[in-house]
Amino acid sequence: MTLNGWLQIALFCVLVVALTRPIGGYMTAVFEGRRTLLSPALAPVERGLYRLAGVDAREEQHWTGYVVAMLVFNGLGLLALYGLQRVQGALPLNPMGMAAVPPELAFNTAASFVTNTNWQNYGGETTMSYLTQMAGLGVQNFLSAATGIVLAVALVRGLARASAGAIGNFWTDLVRATLYILLPICVVYTLFLVWQGIPQTLGPSVEATTLEGAKQVIAIGPVASQVAIKMLGTNGGGFFNTNAAHPFENPTALSNLVQMVSIFLIGAGLTNVFGRMVGSERQGWAILAAMGILFIAGVAVCYWAEAAGNPLIHALGIDGGNMEGKEVRFGVALSALFAVVTTAASCGAVNAMHDSLMPLGGMIPLINMELGEVIVGGVGAGLYGILLFVIIAIFISGLMVGRTPEYLGKKIEAKEVKMAMLAILCLPLAMLTFTAIAVVMAGPVSSIANAGPHGFSEILYAYTSAAANNGSAFGGLTGNTPWYNVTLAIAMLAGRFLMIVPTLAIAGSLVAKKRIPASSGTFPTDGPLFVGLLTGAVVIVGGLTFFPALAVGPIVEHLAMLAGRTFGFPG
Repeated sequence: MTLNGWLQIALFCVLVVALTRPIGGYMTAVFEGRRTLLSPALAPVERGLYRLAGVDAREEQHWTGYVVAMLVFNGLGLLALYGLQRVQGALPLNPMGMAAVPPELAFNTAASFVTNTNWQNYGGETTMSYLTQMAGLGVQNFLSAATGIVLAVALVRGLARASAGAIGNFWTDLVRATLYILLPICVVYTLFLVWQGIPQTLGPSVEATTLEGAKQVIAIGPVASQVAIKMLGTNGGGFFNTNAAHPFENPTALSNLVQMVSIFLIGAGLTNVFGRMVGSERQGWAILAAMGILFIAGVAVCYWAEAAGNPLIHALGIDGGNMEGKEVRFGVALSALFAVVTTAASCGAVNAMHDSLMPLGGMIPLINMELGEVIVGGVGAGLYGILLFVIIAIFISGLMVGRTPEYLGKKIEAKEVKMAMLAILCLPLAMLTFTAIAVVMAGPVSSIANAGPHGFSEILYAYTSAAANNGSAFGGLTGNTPWYNVTLAIAMLAGRFLMIVPTLAIAGSLVAKKRIPASSGTFPTDGPLFVGLLTGAVVIVGGLTFFPALAVGPIVEHLAMLAGRTFGFPG
């Protein structure tokens, strides 16, 4: 580890914290329907969209209506994206003549992008036409991100309002999130990325002659616009197979920094939205502090593991940390930071191959996802995910002092706790069940690239990434098989929607409750004690569930490495 590495990490953290309040204030104004800087230009467009869709922006929905609208909208999006892939060979904007995507892969990809996962069992530049990239994957990048944002806002309304029956209007929230937040930022962001050297063209791939005289096809396309929303919306789906390690997706040190900051921008800003909407920004800062503690701990462990490198390599007289799977443009510190950032958020982008991380370095991305990605998390998903843990933490504190737990003046009762646990447990159910089945079947096991605990980690990582709606991969698993395409898609859908429904049920229950005035016995939820309690609840309730799986994966691999033992390839 070096001082320069820590300074780069510190710069990233400072930028995220500095941007949290401004973006939070802007998003609060958007969702409260107040006038913003962009209102003169966008308000007429917003009203036109409502008239076109037949939506009354002033009519709010009960939580069940909100859920139904969300499920119908995302279900139609899944069908549309699946259909577009299946017929892309007969559609325009396909200069390289890409054929129709096979059924299982099309289903996996449709589920992936609709759930904001962006797991990719394909190479974008060799599989998807420009039309599919833009009208299919790009559109879902916006809509899945907007869906996550509005679901978080709906839960916040449940906490902020009292004795009410509605939590907002899904259609109004969706339009505002897309029109006022995602689109304007992405327009500016795309221009910045083009300036940095990322292609943005509808022209075909170009052919170059190498120094040896060979011909090489260099894929280009509408890349910058895809990269902007994949990072801002914590989607992560790369235009190119190597994702943000490709120089056409991440060409400079500045683009690397801006991409990392943009991944956290909306997720961190939503904590400030929460604080503003409940009437106390300190509440939002307390939640962000808990996220920050977990994030810094993960970065420290991952950076330390990668900087220390492999003792078996050191014995050969080679030092300098673990550079396997990394580029010299970014090095150990920024590769470790990028890995932690993208798995703390539900962003599948990578600028180094996680399969090449040291055992404990690779364990941190796994843990980030297994905690439900509540460390900032995906846009919206991180906030409503950590609010579920807030409910559990408040319940635990109530048990310790022998009084009915309450949060922001609302009593937390049996229904809220049951729904919170139901939402939290759906993730380990999908992650561990599918992993357990896959590791005892010859077909799925034959897809791994490494024997021993590392091979187990490759399978565990795949289902963890899918159910957590992250989308990053270890990189050593051949996932484009019927088994993995179908089961990973099911894990993605379960991780997204089985968590959302009980979360909105909590919002519907809380919004109807009366607010209780604070008393001398009220537990303050904006101070260090609460931050510690929340952090502990996330680690204990969320983390210990996965300890046995981690023990037979990265932990035993680390111990075997220290003992000088290596593992060959399967078979």
